[in-house]
Amino acid sequence: MPDLLIELFSEEIPARMQARAREDLRKLVTDGLVEAGLTYASAGVFSTPRRLVLSVEGLTAESRPVREERKGPATTAPQQAIEGFLRSTGLTLDQLERRADKKGETFYAVIERPGRKAPEIVAEVLETTIRNFPWPKSMRWGSGSLRWVRPLQSILCILSDEGGAHVVPLEVDGIVAGNTTEGHRFMGMGRFTVTGFDDYLVKLKRAKVVLDSAEREAAIWQGAQNLAFAAGMEVVPDPGLLTEIAGLVEWPVPLMGRIADDFLSLPPEVLQTSMKEHQKFFSVRNPRTGRIEGFVTVANIEAADGGEVILKGNQKVLAARLSDAKFFWENDLRVAKAGMVEWVEGLKAVTFHNKLGSQAERIERIAALAREIAPLVGADPADAERAARLAKLDLRSAMVGEFPELQGVMGRYYALEAGEKPAVADAARDHWRPKGEGDAVPVEPVSVAVALADRIDTLTGFWAIDEKPTGSKDPFALRRAALGVIRLVLGNGVRASLAEIVAGGIARHPAAGPHGMSAALDLLSFFHDRLKVHLKDQGIRHDVIDACLAMPGSDDLTLLVKRATALSETLKTEDGANLLQGFKRANNILAQAEAKDGVEYSFGAEAKFAETAEERALFAALDAAEARIGPAMAAEDFAGAMAAMAGLRAPIDAFFTAVQVNSENPVVRRNRLNLLNRIRAVCSGVADLSRIEG
Repeated sequence: MPDLLIELFSEEIPARMQARAREDLRKLVTDGLVEAGLTYASAGVFSTPRRLVLSVEGLTAESRPVREERKGPATTAPQQAIEGFLRSTGLTLDQLERRADKKGETFYAVIERPGRKAPEIVAEVLETTIRNFPWPKSMRWGSGSLRWVRPLQSILCILSDEGGAHVVPLEVDGIVAGNTTEGHRFMGMGRFTVTGFDDYLVKLKRAKVVLDSAEREAAIWQGAQNLAFAAGMEVVPDPGLLTEIAGLVEWPVPLMGRIADDFLSLPPEVLQTSMKEHQKFFSVRNPRTGRIEGFVTVANIEAADGGEVILKGNQKVLAARLSDAKFFWENDLRVAKAGMVEWVEGLKAVTFHNKLGSQAERIERIAALAREIAPLVGADPADAERAARLAKLDLRSAMVGEFPELQGVMGRYYALEAGEKPAVADAARDHWRPKGEGDAVPVEPVSVAVALADRIDTLTGFWAIDEKPTGSKDPFALRRAALGVIRLVLGNGVRASLAEIVAGGIARHPAAGPHGMSAALDLLSFFHDRLKVHLKDQGIRHDVIDACLAMPGSDDLTLLVKRATALSETLKTEDGANLLQGFKRANNILAQAEAKDGVEYSFGAEAKFAETAEERALFAALDAAEARIGPAMAAEDFAGAMAAMAGLRAPIDAFFTAVQVNSENPVVRRNRLNLLNRIRAVCSGVADLSRIEG
């Protein structure tokens, strides 16, 4: 079986596009080969800044012959229908078969396609892949029609087996496939011929190209750590930057430099962000001082002077960048020490939304809401209100204007410089969290109060003006804001009525008008929908949530999740699953009897009318369960309550096995129906089990 090697060699591919491009190349080519009738053993995909590479091992030499049989129209069908069938099959009328059945005679087409050689199929699939490659952005060059991320320079496409390597005949927009490639742009040895993937790897390495991005990442990280360790320092980990740099170089050469003393007083986050965003440098920290004192840059060449000139050039550019940052920092400190009044006034001119007012008006709403929420999370109301008034001020700072990703981080520094309490300053930084799924939630009470107030004001505002997410559209990231509220509440065990908080938030938006109540109810429903999504990732089914939502206090998300967790865990046990079936059987019989008799059987069952041992045992079991369930529910020990309910499984099963509910004796029948009502009531303490599927 031959092996296939494909290399698409071009000008530099942006680092951010390489990972997706690798997977797109693998999928498009391998899917195309399989669809055309070829099979393969394995496929590996690689990339460097100048090439995309696919290696397919164990490819079949040709596809299998295909025999396809299609049923067509009746022989008496209109001529147009018959002609359409002929066009779709590519056959002529005399090539069709006539077969008779009970309904009459029908045309059948038998299409036989011979097997095709692998080179023919590979050429066809690769040309289609190249012409339809899904680059996020692409370009045309010269007089050709081909679009590629950067000008495509050559195509290597060979099939190799024991008999040697053979070029796949292919031409795309004037580029003829061959068996040659080239190595490093500056340190390479010109174009060279390859005979297979192993030969390709060896010759590329000799031509100063590391093909595997994971290998380049490992080399960069190890080299950076070695340089820092030799200087008594440590590299600040940054996986995203490491991946990006590995996509910028083919032959990584880490070099370490020092930051000038003039800039060491800048906050470490400023140094890290400036070096990462502008220069793609790793930050190097002095473990003794905790300061960022150096950097590691990664060259794409082995310089004769060991990188001395490269470092000097980088340090010169870095000094200019950090000079700007130092100017921003010093200017912002001046404003902060003056009480940040300049920024307060500046936010009055910043529109948050044309229907929701300015940022200054929004801050007033957040401050009032934070003061109300503070007691619910154990925060001082005055501190929460003060923190809310300061939390957004750094949006007007020069530093955040240059580096928006530092919002909040700089706010904390400026609040401390202004003489604010540490808890208030920390809230300026932490109220933005969680920013995403993997981000931790703040736990300090003041930060939690401001974070909740910020998101709830956003949600209630957009609900008040009827700007809700629709389908896949969510331009204001309201789903993420709702999930943030849910994570803040659950992560900190907040016990509060979300309905009351939402109603208060809606009331602060005059735009809601007379529809405020309906908007509040709709937003609460939105929270419940997002909660279902959140808990689904934790293995809790949507019907379990629905069963708990039917209970009182469902706007207390912490209480709701405690119920749902206990119910979910119980249903995973054999006793829990069987208890559910017993409950549903009791509920169905009772519902039918109540509908038939026009009576609700809630008068209370009496043990003196029990006729069988199983009936008396169920009375005793219910008495014992209620004695355990009552205190457990009062203590919100839903797991304990569900355990007590699960213990009813055996006596309920025995009751239904031995007892006929609809007895001919009307007194006994009525008593047994009342007993079923008692089962329903006992089992519905934690959740409405009738909403559980299955």
